[in-house]
Amino acid sequence: MSTNKSYSLFLIFLLLLLISCNKEKTCRSADPSAKKIINPNGDSELALLMREMYDETFELKQMINAGKTEAEFFDHEKILTAHATEPEKAASAEYKAFAQAYLQQVKQLNNSSPELKKEHFSNLISQCKNCHKALCPGPIVKINKLEF
Repeated sequence: MSTNKSYSLFLIFLLLLLISCNKEKTCRSADPSAKKIINPNGDSELALLMREMYDETFELKQMINAGKTEAEFFDHEKILTAHATEPEKAASAEYKAFAQAYLQQVKQLNNSSPELKKEHFSNLISQCKNCHKALCPGPIVKINKLEF
């Protein structure tokens, strides 16, 4: 009888475990637009924008690798106005200069011939790394993944 009770308790525990795992998975996928919060103090508008920029840049890299050189880059003018985690850094002349150089590189990439897309894409990634080396080095490891 005690073996039967132990077996029943084990089955109930297993069932509850499966239900809780399934419920957690459902909750996570219920809102596909929800962004994963990395910063426990909340994510700034600029941090979220930069993650979006990374995702779009990664997609563009794949398109260029697949020979889809007609693909255009996106507009990221918002890097000049987005609220930053450390507003004093984003308000600095240094940040603004890096942002303008990045936006200029985006234009150059968009206007480049198919033969030069890869080169201009690499220049864009270098521009990202230059800024992050100077102002916010944390994402450099991730940015390196965008290189050809």
